Amino acid sequence: MSESFVIWGDVCHSLGPDKLECVQGAYLVCEDCFCSGLFSELPERYAGLPVEDCRGLLVLPGLTDLHVHAAQFAYRGTGMDWELLEWLERCAFPEESRFADTDYAARAYARFVEDMRRGPNTRACVFASAHTEATLLLMDMLEASGLACMVGRVSMDRDAPEGLRERDAQWAAAETRHWLELCRGRYERTQPIITPRFIPSCSDALLEALGGIRREYGLPVQSHLSENRSEVELVRRLQPEAGFYGAAYDRYGLFGGEGCRTVMAHCVLSEAEELELIRARGVYIAHCPASNMNVSSGIAPVRRFLDMGLHTGLGSDVAGGTLTSIFRAMADAIQVSKLRWRLVDDGLRALTAPEAFYLGTAGGGELFNTGSFEPGREFDAIVLDEGRYAPERPGGLPERLERCIYLSDDRDIVRKYVRGRRLF
Repeated sequence: MSESFVIWGDVCHSLGPDKLECVQGAYLVCEDCFCSGLFSELPERYAGLPVEDCRGLLVLPGLTDLHVHAAQFAYRGTGMDWELLEWLERCAFPEESRFADTDYAARAYARFVEDMRRGPNTRACVFASAHTEATLLLMDMLEASGLACMVGRVSMDRDAPEGLRERDAQWAAAETRHWLELCRGRYERTQPIITPRFIPSCSDALLEALGGIRREYGLPVQSHLSENRSEVELVRRLQPEAGFYGAAYDRYGLFGGEGCRTVMAHCVLSEAEELELIRARGVYIAHCPASNMNVSSGIAPVRRFLDMGLHTGLGSDVAGGTLTSIFRAMADAIQVSKLRWRLVDDGLRALTAPEAFYLGTAGGGELFNTGSFEPGREFDAIVLDEGRYAPERPGGLPERLERCIYLSDDRDIVRKYVRGRRLF
């Protein structure tokens, strides 16, 4: 059902990486699930719309998580002493194997979905597991939650344990088609996304098949790219003819370009040639600072991404990361960029709070046509009460926003809207 209303409150949103718009006592108009504008005085043409009084509260766009593993949510905060490939073998793969049991999947996914529903994120690109029935269960739960997400059944036909590794490329492709047919007409807000786990887990035959399925169904793509040194070295051995990691996806039509929205997580070790291909193909980078620290991958050069004009957002990368809140990813992104600037490359300035806010809202949200209150964007919003940590709300709106980035949690969210629908 379409929604039209006005929120009256203190509004902050991004118009670009370096342009933060803040209006105290603003009128924010939602018409038929889309933003119609932000006004200091309510125009006469909207006088008949109901007004939701949020005076004194902070009104922000919903946050976007460009990279999260729902099937890893249950074991967050464990195995952080291992690097990526060992962590996958010891933690991620055994946990994801459990999702063959739909009773377990139902219990685990219910916790993930409720955490997402209560938190500040309104959009997400989600990895499920390689299990069709469990993936549909997750999609059903997310649809019922009111969130708007892209969800991928994970494809992998090599270098994974028995019970998680698909039999072969032909079987994996057939099962992906079966899943997509079961999704057809089933959802309003939940969209399937083609999800090769990463190059080490996908044979050439599987990548070629997924590229064909992607073109046939017109779907987006998500995967991992240049995250960890041992991973990148493995890809070089597996795909020597590709030249670099991103080219291994590109040769199969899984790396952006016309009609192929693509999200690649990490890009910690992406070099000039790979970044140029990312720019040429319009690929979105999901910067995941928490997991890059936890599995010892390094610090992505996010300043370079912004300077190049690359599409860039943030990812929680649970369970490499420990919290789904993209507020936490904003704070982490700022802090690790300071370390990179101070200890690695003083030519790349640290991120500012407005830039991190842009990444977590308009930057990543652009993939979904949301993330800001510019007219024509889908209306996602959260309303925060800062009283728990700022009882007298000192400072101007930029200072209040910065404090929210570092201090806010689910307790402070008093209202949440997705596509103009109020979730609570």
